[in-house]
Amino acid sequence: MKELKYEFYIGGTPEQVWAALVNPESTKQVYYGSVIRSSYKEGDLLEYIGPGTEGAETVHVYGTVLEYTPNKALRFTHKVGPSYLMGGPIFESRISWLLEPVGGCTKLTLIHDEWDSADPSYAASDSAWWQILSNTKTLVETGRTLDFGNWE
Repeated sequence: MKELKYEFYIGGTPEQVWAALVNPESTKQVYYGSVIRSSYKEGDLLEYIGPGTEGAETVHVYGTVLEYTPNKALRFTHKVGPSYLMGGPIFESRISWLLEPVGGCTKLTLIHDEWDSADPSYAASDSAWWQILSNTKTLVETGRTLDFGNWE
């Protein structure tokens, strides 16, 4: 499978965009009520946890922190949570959030790569990333997120 790559220009500083990516108050708005739990130390666990089929503490995504450079880069392995597997195999891919200042704005690049050709979450990820990135941009620029309706 090919990598999923998106580039967005956001009317905010790298610090503001970074906060939208990792700050619990922001991630709850961007990621449908989920927060990131992690020490952000290389090699440590990173989890997106929030409301879902297993209750308020459903693990939606988890992986291992590969790089954490505040206001510049966050890379981690990506596996879907147990409630999404339905007894199937666990596939791993990689997510890279990259930020760089461009003039008075920030270029946010998301690369989701290292896919296994049998991973069924590829198509769903391609669809979901557009919403997550649009929400991130809107949150930084306006202080609110978009209304996509009920996605449960």
